[in-house]
Amino acid sequence: MKVLVTGGLGFIGSSFCRYMLTEHPDCELINIDKIGIGANPANLQGVDNDKRYTFIKGDICNPQLINRLVHQVDAVINIAAETHVDRSISDPNVFLQNNTVGTFTILEAIRRHNHKARFIQVSTDEVYGEALTGSFTENTPPKPSNPYSASKAAADMFALSYQRTYGLNITLTRCTNNFGPYQLPEKLIPKTIIRALRDLPIPLYGKGQNIRDWLYVTDHCCAINTVLKDGKPGEIYNISASNEIPNIEIVKKILTQLKKPQTLITFVEDRPGHDLRYSLDSQKIQTQLNWKPKAGFEDSLTSTVEWYLQNERWWTPFATDVILHPTPWRIGGLH
Repeated sequence: MKVLVTGGLGFIGSSFCRYMLTEHPDCELINIDKIGIGANPANLQGVDNDKRYTFIKGDICNPQLINRLVHQVDAVINIAAETHVDRSISDPNVFLQNNTVGTFTILEAIRRHNHKARFIQVSTDEVYGEALTGSFTENTPPKPSNPYSASKAAADMFALSYQRTYGLNITLTRCTNNFGPYQLPEKLIPKTIIRALRDLPIPLYGKGQNIRDWLYVTDHCCAINTVLKDGKPGEIYNISASNEIPNIEIVKKILTQLKKPQTLITFVEDRPGHDLRYSLDSQKIQTQLNWKPKAGFEDSLTSTVEWYLQNERWWTPFATDVILHPTPWRIGGLH
């Protein structure tokens, strides 16, 4: 199978590329990435020489390029996206273009040039909005709370409409918060590790009680591949590991592992539209497609912290923003 991966130099995208090349020797990958914010060529260092792997620097919003690439492949895994909520608050237009228009561009290419291609839209639990009680199922209507989740929800709606209107082979996945190696320091876990290592205050919005459901990135990659093989057109599959933990507890676990004082925790003004809790019910993918998470949270968090300790050379170039702008939504001039 020949697969086009979009955003394959980002955290999840590069993890998926490594997973597929390792676990599926018969798979050929084309990776397109514009190398914007969130991308790092070092994420796939060593993969470049694999004859099954081709990298193309390009933008998914470029219809000529996407038309040419889509024509060559059996499947497209759309992982390319702007993902950081804080940045979406300060600059929503970038998220609209990359997340919504970019997805539309791929859908049009498939509709016009490769009607048989499989398309997996990799989305997020954030499109459902805040989970006040219970867990979201695939039947829960989207109710996004910020520009990032709105741009992803709009992309999802386009994908589902193209499946129904044009009969394309399209499936959606919606995952919870990923973590693991190669995640940029703007995210909670790597930011906490890096600031703790430098004995800097660790900012937490509000009182740190926002709850996220954590998923180790390799489990996510396995789930995407499961949907690629066995998912049904027009279906949505939630992907989660039932690791609901308040942010403050995540930070405390990391500080304990690094033997740093909890006095580094600093509470800051909450960001606008901050959802208190996310929670996904992933019984559908577990029962219908026989996928289950394998990574235990505690062991995976420990190994992730160890990875950052051993790979300072990888994260140092990105550390400046984490140090100077721990709450980047403020940069856009809202305050």
